[in-house]
Amino acid sequence: MRLSEFWRLMDEEFGAGYARSVASSQVVGALGSRTPDEALEGGVPPREVWAAVCEVMDVPPERRLGRDPAVRRR
Repeated sequence: MRLSEFWRLMDEEFGAGYARSVASSQVVGALGSRTPDEALEGGVPPREVWAAVCEVMDVPPERRLGRDPAVRRR
């Protein structure tokens, strides 16, 4: 997963503004008690960060790969 894909998924799930807030303030134990931003800056792959965010924020499994492209076009 590229960083741009990580941010697309974050924005789709949480909205652009709240996604940035989650990334900068939500401490995630699975990321070494770091925020997603800190983990990304520390070299943790975006896929691992996204998976950890999904767990801690209770993102349903059916939304973890993003929205269906047909839904995104609306």
